[in-house]
Amino acid sequence: MAVRVYRHCESFGGLPVRVFAPDDEELGEPSAFAWRVEEAGYPAPVGGFEGKLAALAERGGDAVRSLVLGTWGFADGNAFPLEALLDVAPRLTGLRALFLADLTPEESEISWIEHDDITPLFAAFPALEALRVRGSVLLSPVAHPALTELAFESGGLPSETVRALGDCDLPALRHLELWLGVPEYGGDTEVDDLAGVLEGGLLPALENLGLCNSPVSDALAAAAVDAPITAQLDVLDLSLGTLGDTGAEALIAGRAKLAHLQRLDLHHHWITPEARARLVAALPGVEVDLSEFIRPGLYERKDRRYTAVSE
Repeated sequence: MAVRVYRHCESFGGLPVRVFAPDDEELGEPSAFAWRVEEAGYPAPVGGFEGKLAALAERGGDAVRSLVLGTWGFADGNAFPLEALLDVAPRLTGLRALFLADLTPEESEISWIEHDDITPLFAAFPALEALRVRGSVLLSPVAHPALTELAFESGGLPSETVRALGDCDLPALRHLELWLGVPEYGGDTEVDDLAGVLEGGLLPALENLGLCNSPVSDALAAAAVDAPITAQLDVLDLSLGTLGDTGAEALIAGRAKLAHLQRLDLHHHWITPEARARLVAALPGVEVDLSEFIRPGLYERKDRRYTAVSE
């Protein structure tokens, strides 16, 4: 299995990341940084994360614009302490960007990262514009007028979360990125589960759609061609999955419905050189990313293909 190597993000929400240390005498301008709160060391000690988060909220207050949350003293898949974040939300009224679980594989494999239902975050942070979550996540249908970017990075995203997204009212959302993952780690999403997203009735501003890291990429490609949401997109991202010639042929056949795209991201794929050439020729005005070709000579059977991110 291929496992993508992660590094801690160096910037988030348009701001450079700075690790928060409660004993720092001077924070500088809190709005100038994306503040990283974490428990140092591995395995992370239990108990200190909540205190650091509370200290940042106390000292930075509504000037904190971007927050990156790393290790929280978890062990054996303990879920992220959502209550600790909700407790400090009244002090972080200026928060615009939030990243839950920016962890490397050395800290936790992506499939081991768990979150409880994150729906309360949307009400707790009404001004939030960007939310990125790494790990398995649960969500109920919700409305949020300010959110412009939402990304779930997962080795196995539950289908109930994907269906809930289709019922979310997100009128400002421009970027939606879903790493769907594999059944072995809870990623049981099929094309039908994406019906609400692909219909796009509650996503009028969406410009960038990522249906990534899926073992059914061929079927997703065919569905995306005919989806109402595709007509309004600038970027369609089907990367990190198992896309092969079947999916490529669907994209070629639907080229008239894709010609308006600025970018078609297909990196990490099984498309043969012949089909790749035909696909690029069919979309002359579109930037088509066909990097990370997995040689069919190694994995010719469709059931031997793998997603880029699973464990």
